[in-house]
Amino acid sequence: MTTTAVTAVAPLTIQDAEALVEAARAAAEADGATVAITVLDAGGHPLAFRRDDQAVLIAGETSNRKAYTALQLNAPTADLVDAVLPGGPFHSLPTALDRPLLFIAGGVPVRRDGRLIGAIGVGGGAPEQDHGFATAALEALAG
Repeated sequence: MTTTAVTAVAPLTIQDAEALVEAARAAAEADGATVAITVLDAGGHPLAFRRDDQAVLIAGETSNRKAYTALQLNAPTADLVDAVLPGGPFHSLPTALDRPLLFIAGGVPVRRDGRLIGAIGVGGGAPEQDHGFATAALEALAG
């Protein structure tokens, strides 16, 4: 029997999650947007969350679902919009999971050394804004 060596990848920590939230918050604030931000670990467990007082209440659920969708499908939610249209490959997928997915921009997987370690979701702004805030947070974490 042969074994293959597996290189360990550090998980997403609470400090990482807080840094992602802070970077997304700063990007949203600089753009004048009020948003909610959720960061999940690789198992889909919340590590950090923030909702601006002026953000609509649903923004919190939206950011959570965007992060969950990005995590489950290991892809930015902005890339998945067409897949859920009738006839698309994910059209019936939401009913197959224990939690509904949300296919609008703003959810982005978090990877380290090429491996999925979590996801960030931003809700409350326009979809393009939310995607930009989540992407800016990833860039800040990497830098």
